[in-house]
Amino acid sequence: MIYREYGKTRKKVSVIGFGGMRFGEDNDYSAEVVRRANALGINYFDTAPGYCDDRSEAIFGQAFKNMPGQYFVSTKSSINKEKTADQVRWRIENSLKVMGIEKINFFHMWCVMDLDQYHNIMAPGGPYEGALKAKEEGLIEHLVFSTHCKGEDIRKIIEDNVFEGVLLGYNLVNHPYRQEGVEAAFEHNLGVVTMNPQGGGLIPQHRDYFDFIREREDETVSQAALRFNAAQKGITVVLAGMKTIEEVEENVNVADYPLIVSDEKLKEIKSRITDSMNLLCTTCGYCSKCPQKIKIPSYMEAYNLSLLKDENETKKRINWFKDQGVLKDGASTAADCIACGLCETLCTQKLPIIERLKEIALKY
Repeated sequence: MIYREYGKTRKKVSVIGFGGMRFGEDNDYSAEVVRRANALGINYFDTAPGYCDDRSEAIFGQAFKNMPGQYFVSTKSSINKEKTADQVRWRIENSLKVMGIEKINFFHMWCVMDLDQYHNIMAPGGPYEGALKAKEEGLIEHLVFSTHCKGEDIRKIIEDNVFEGVLLGYNLVNHPYRQEGVEAAFEHNLGVVTMNPQGGGLIPQHRDYFDFIREREDETVSQAALRFNAAQKGITVVLAGMKTIEEVEENVNVADYPLIVSDEKLKEIKSRITDSMNLLCTTCGYCSKCPQKIKIPSYMEAYNLSLLKDENETKKRINWFKDQGVLKDGASTAADCIACGLCETLCTQKLPIIERLKEIALKY
C-alpha cells in the first residue's frame, strides 16, 4: 500500500480508501470485508449515518472490535437533518456510540451543495459551531467537508480557511469540471479524498465503452479508473465502495503498480471526454424519495445509455428493467411525474431529472 500525508494533519493515510456505502446484506461478512481491507493496508474508512439503510456505521463498529492494524475513521453530519449545533453534537455522540470508538478522526460537514447551504452551516448556533466545540473537547480530530459544489465555489469555501480537508466527486468522466476544487485544496495544503472514482458504478457497468482507459493488459477497467484518480496531483485518498473480499483484493492491487497516467493516455482521455459526460447520472439513489414512487434511478441509468451510445440502448435497458421486475407492471412510470421538483432538489449532480423523465415518457 502507498500512504500519503492528509494535508496539514500530517496523518499518513492509504491512497486507496474504503467507502462504506455499498455493503451487502450480511453484516458479519461485511465486517470481515472491512478487516481484510485493513490487513491489506487500507487505513482510511469512510461512512455516514444513513448509508446502507443505517447499517454502515454499525458494520464498521463490528469490524473495529477486532481490526488487525491502525485505522482512521471518517463520518458525517448533514445540514438537511442536523441543522443546529446541538443536533450535530447528538449526531457525533451517536456515531461514536454506534461505532464503539472514542473519537472521530475526520468529521465532515456533509454534502454541501452550494454557497447558501455552506453559509447556513457556518451560521452562529449552526452545525459548524457544534462540530468545532466537539473538536475542542477531543471528540473529533479534524473538521472537513464533503461537497458537490462547482469548482469555483469549492475554492471559495477552502479560502475561508475553516476546514482541513475536502471530500468531492472526481473521476475520469467528470474531472474537467471538478479540477479547480482539487487545485484549490492542493494550494492550501488540504487533504483531498475523492468519491465516485468509478462514476457510481457507471464505468465498470460499461467496461467495453471505457476499455480505452487501461494501460496494462493485466488491469481491469475498474483498476484503471482508480489509478487515474490516484495519479492526479493533489489527491490524497481514492475511495472505493467494496462489497466483497475479492473486490478489496482487486482494488488494493492498484497500489502495486506505478500510480501514473502516461501523457499519451491523458491526451486520449481528454479527446473522448465531452460536455455530455458531466451529465451522466451516477445512480447515487438520493432521488429515490419520489412521492409518486417512480423508480427514478433506474430511468436515469437507462438514460445514460442515450448519452454514451444511442437511444435504442436506452429503450433496451428500460425493457430489461421491466423483464427483471425492477419496473413492475402497474407501478408508477416516467409519465407519472408531476414535476414537484423534489428529485432535482436532492440530486447531488443537479441533473435535469424532470426533463429527462418527460423525454423518456414520450419516447419509450
